[in-house]
Amino acid sequence: METIKVVIADDERYSRDELKHLLSEFSSIQIIGEADTGEAAVMKTLQLQPDVVFLDVEMPKMNGMEAAKSLMELKKVPLIVFATAYPQFAAEAFRYEAIDYILKPYDEEQLKQTVQRMEKLLIQAKSSEKSTTPGKLALEVEGEIIYLEPKDILYMYRDEKVTKIITRTKSFDTKTPLKDLESRLGPYCFFRIHKSYLVNLDYVAKLTPWFNGAYQLELEGTEEMLSVSRNYVKSLRERLEI
Repeated sequence: METIKVVIADDERYSRDELKHLLSEFSSIQIIGEADTGEAAVMKTLQLQPDVVFLDVEMPKMNGMEAAKSLMELKKVPLIVFATAYPQFAAEAFRYEAIDYILKPYDEEQLKQTVQRMEKLLIQAKSSEKSTTPGKLALEVEGEIIYLEPKDILYMYRDEKVTKIITRTKSFDTKTPLKDLESRLGPYCFFRIHKSYLVNLDYVAKLTPWFNGAYQLELEGTEEMLSVSRNYVKSLRERLEI
């Protein structure tokens, strides 16, 4: 089992420390962040992309239920476990597809069952993801079919009726529309920064303010600066965990 990345959200430090201690007994668990409000829990989730978020119900500013509602709207929704002293909110919690509802003081056997459920669900998700992930990108180039490793592509852009694909070693021209390539590359880390440009976020090196709300993007492996339309800046910054 790969490491399960966890964020713990609870306004009481003692409760966070207790849960951290209990979860540390499981080799599959890695605590990557903490939050003391529901609002902070959502921000930490955006920044750290955990697999699981443990949420207390009663927290200031934004309570656990409100935080769960916000988490459900994210592009990558984490598993949600409510960890609280209030049993009366259990029915409401499962409206947000919580995988478990554990009560303080924590019962070690129940927590063990929760972790086992987390592991099972994440293994199933990984298996499903692998089964739908294409191996290579097939392209028609000058009458031939070539196969590219998506991880080798730096970026691609549309130039009139041709899509130009820039890899780490060479470039290719294809008539395949950029929109079609974007759809086929969905399982990979590609992002549209302009109506005519699609970049591999794994190669992002620097994002620099330009003018009128636009930015310039620098990628590893190329000296060319790519323009980021201001319409895409906010979403790009969120994807880059800024």
